[in-house]
Amino acid sequence: MAFNGYGVWAIYRFEMARALRTFWQSIITPVVTTALYFVVFGTAIGGRIEEVFGVPYGAFIVPGLIMLSLFTNSIFNGSFGIYFPKFTGTIYELLSAPVSPFETVLGYVGAAATKSVILGLIILATAAFFVPLQILHPFAMLAFLVLISATFSLFGFIIGIWAQSFEQLNFIPMLIVTPLTFLGGAFYPTVWLPDGWRMVSLFNPVVYLISGFRWAFFGIGDVSILVSLGATLGFFLTCLAIVFWMFRTGYRLKN
Repeated sequence: MAFNGYGVWAIYRFEMARALRTFWQSIITPVVTTALYFVVFGTAIGGRIEEVFGVPYGAFIVPGLIMLSLFTNSIFNGSFGIYFPKFTGTIYELLSAPVSPFETVLGYVGAAATKSVILGLIILATAAFFVPLQILHPFAMLAFLVLISATFSLFGFIIGIWAQSFEQLNFIPMLIVTPLTFLGGAFYPTVWLPDGWRMVSLFNPVVYLISGFRWAFFGIGDVSILVSLGATLGFFLTCLAIVFWMFRTGYRLKN
């Protein structure tokens, strides 16, 4: 079949329009939340920890704050986009339309990732008002931002297909991903942990994503940049394979 670019664009445009209809929830709320994090952590902790490996503490937590918002918003945008057609019953119109599974995923996940990238850049600009920032590897930063946004949008897409209620839709982001982010070195380097807990933290996949993103800013990370990149790509390919299996089997799409 020929690539249905019009179908992909229709899905993408619809999802982007939904973000504009919920502008306060999609953009303003995460920015205000990030500003509050700076006030709390920058004042309460930054006054006691001036630098981390030569980087001012306020600047050190910027990549972690961006990732904290990026993870939850990518999952929410990716999951709600596909869950709502299931909830209203319009999913059958989508499945019967001349749009392939790849084109469907490209439209929904592409829109979710775009919103997350825009949000990440807005939070980055907001952070610049609070602390001086210097990005050593800007192209690597953008590459990680896009890759992580696409990965967690895919992850959210999987959750949206799996979920059978709004409670299940919020279960994984709120009770699993957010705690893993706080424990994944978003606000501190994992080398500060005792040896035993540092070994445990290496089983947290979020550590590798935050470490790679922080390396793009300051040239430092909890693990090697190649390990971070490999872990991020591995997570992306795993999510892609699960989505392919869901469409091939019709898992919670056709019943």
